[in-house]
Amino acid sequence: MSVKNKIIPLGDRVLVKPVSPEDKKSKAGIIIPETVDKKRPEQGEVIAVGAGRVTDDGKTIPMKIKVGDRIIFSEYGPDEIKVDGEEYFILREDNVLAIIK
Repeated sequence: MSVKNKIIPLGDRVLVKPVSPEDKKSKAGIIIPETVDKKRPEQGEVIAVGAGRVTDDGKTIPMKIKVGDRIIFSEYGPDEIKVDGEEYFILREDNVLAIIK
């Protein structure tokens, strides 16, 4: 059973598997590994999405994000969870800043 089948986000939330950008190079050409940067990743792949935001009059506004999208999200937006030893984030669609194409 995959994580997608175990966790179904509610409302306008998305389940994201964090991914780190590639190792960075300094201006002098020195490679700075991602382990030096202590901040959590701000990019990820969407694993599952909720049905969408429900308005005050009961209408559901569908999600613009879909499974498989690679996204950039707000650093302080997600809640961290662990499933089968893997780290995932759950965040609201409002915390997604962009879709990477």
